[in-house]
Amino acid sequence: MQNRRDWIKSSIALGGVLVSPSNFLSSREKELFRPRDLEQIIKLSSNENPYGPSKKVREAIDKSFNFACRYPYSYSDDLEEMLAKKHGVPNESVIVTGGSTEGLKITGVTFTRDGGEIISAKPTFLAMLDFAKQWGASINWVPVKSNKGYDLSEIENRISKKTKLIFLCNPNNPTGTLIPSKKLYDFCETAANKTIVFSDEAYYDYIEAPNYPSMIDLIKKDKNIIVSKTFSKVYGMAGLRVGYLVAKPKLAKKIRENIVARSNVLGIEAAKQALNDKEFYNFSLKKNRESKEIIYSLLDELNLNYVKSHTNFIFFHSKRNIKELGAEMIKKGVKIGRPFPPFNDWCRISTGTLPEVQRFIKGMRELYS
Repeated sequence: MQNRRDWIKSSIALGGVLVSPSNFLSSREKELFRPRDLEQIIKLSSNENPYGPSKKVREAIDKSFNFACRYPYSYSDDLEEMLAKKHGVPNESVIVTGGSTEGLKITGVTFTRDGGEIISAKPTFLAMLDFAKQWGASINWVPVKSNKGYDLSEIENRISKKTKLIFLCNPNNPTGTLIPSKKLYDFCETAANKTIVFSDEAYYDYIEAPNYPSMIDLIKKDKNIIVSKTFSKVYGMAGLRVGYLVAKPKLAKKIRENIVARSNVLGIEAAKQALNDKEFYNFSLKKNRESKEIIYSLLDELNLNYVKSHTNFIFFHSKRNIKELGAEMIKKGVKIGRPFPPFNDWCRISTGTLPEVQRFIKGMRELYS
């Protein structure tokens, strides 16, 4: 991979921002991973992979229509077996869900519906927390530190008898921060002796730190840890709603009893093919890195501070109230992320295709220059 200096040398200027020639898709890439036509208002607000589903996955979806008359249970069992083999855990440890959001919501309800506490950083992804509150849970919020990273020491200090879950989103949404691997491992190993630790790894594939561990490693040691993963991000399948949980069989059994939707035959068959489509997987990671570099260059140009991201989005100091900035950017044809209190003057922007990033650049330069 190019370092930043080499990347700049091999780049061309685009409205004051450097863009590498490799950002432009080849004809083959357009065929295999063609993004949609540019929309009137582009969506850089939901951390979706702007490419895909890949051609191989689309073909799998087409074939699966023949089985759309069937319930998804047996197809889901096959996918769970594939995922168990991928992660080196028993089949009973894997639960396929309707996107990782179903897994988060059901886990929260499973362990807190009779009252109980979830400890969580703030800001973070709210699916589990908002849903659990509706069923009687209380949330013990721990603010992120000045670098927008997790305060693990404070989280550990707050564990009590009423704590039923600790929720970690790592890398964190919306901040894009990553917990140092040893600190994460040590924290989870210790905290799991006191309560259940939930590790949301939706953005795990985007981590570039070498040998960064999944907390599935601790599940293999029979720890009270639950991990969620998704096909929505790097696999480009957000609309097909396929995610999964991994936990030791005893915990997985409790959660499985409450699963409501699971997924669907088309999504499940697509996920099976996606697991084998290494070319699209690597392509997605490459394009994400390129888009981040372009956006970093824009933010440097505009003197806007940002958090180096381990995800497919960037959290930056917009210096403007997000509701106001969002309304202005809509006029420029770009939808940005919602407010994430208490950081109401910080913006979360998802990576996009080159034409999408070009429009974001144009809108931002018009507003900030």
